[in-house]
Amino acid sequence: MLPEMGLVQLTRPGVASILALLAVVSLALPGTPAGADGMMLVDRGPFRMGSDGDSAVEGPAHGLYLEQFWIDRDKVTNREFAAFLGARGLRSADGEEYYDADDADARIHRARDAAGAPRYVADPGYEEHPAVEVSWFGARDYCAWKGLRLPTEAEWEKAARGDDRRRYPWGNEPPSPERAVYGRPYNATERGGQRPAGASAHRVQDMAGNLREWTSSQFRPYPYRAADGREGPGSGVTRVVRGASHDDPPGDLRVTMRRYYEHRGVARGHHHIGFRCATSEDLGGR
Repeated sequence: MLPEMGLVQLTRPGVASILALLAVVSLALPGTPAGADGMMLVDRGPFRMGSDGDSAVEGPAHGLYLEQFWIDRDKVTNREFAAFLGARGLRSADGEEYYDADDADARIHRARDAAGAPRYVADPGYEEHPAVEVSWFGARDYCAWKGLRLPTEAEWEKAARGDDRRRYPWGNEPPSPERAVYGRPYNATERGGQRPAGASAHRVQDMAGNLREWTSSQFRPYPYRAADGREGPGSGVTRVVRGASHDDPPGDLRVTMRRYYEHRGVARGHHHIGFRCATSEDLGGR
């Protein structure tokens, strides 16, 4: 808070000075982008991961220390993923599908530009909705294409939970339509970032609701230990999904909720799973 004496005798130059000071202060607030376009900073430090009072796979609750990382404020959109498909195509070099383009739920389709060259475009009205029908491989390689990576499930939970052990991204108050997109009919997603009251302690949007999210992590029991192999590569392994979707019930919006898919599910897209990217690179100077 600014000293009262600085608010009593303000001249015009003084106002400019105060505004400059406010800008500097805002950069020091937790989760402020600080020069990273669309990404939020999560500072290094401890937090409490998991729950002892919900499903067995969410426990035991345990302390964990993470280094600093950045994470997308919003989920990747259909428009953004369409650009990736235009650059990379529908499959990886080793044949893994990026996107279920032939699924009825797909909201990105092939088109042609003015010169007749093929390209991919998001369906009208869904450009800024979070991307659906993206496989885990598509999410992984999109992030790499952007010079980023998928978040680990530990990073995802810390970005959603902060360090105060809250039950939901916004705190401990029960879910409400002002905070999250949930309890809706099948495929009723909405444009991201429309629920600021539901932002996490690090100001990350839509971590509960709209779509669940892919993480980099293989599914293994807690306690979470990155060095035990769960963050290793592999095409035939499980992958963890965190968060909740637009058609999930309110009881599934807690930040400790864990789900996972075997390879068949990892290699396909789903109407209720999206993703966002992260990085350990220091973006503060950008």
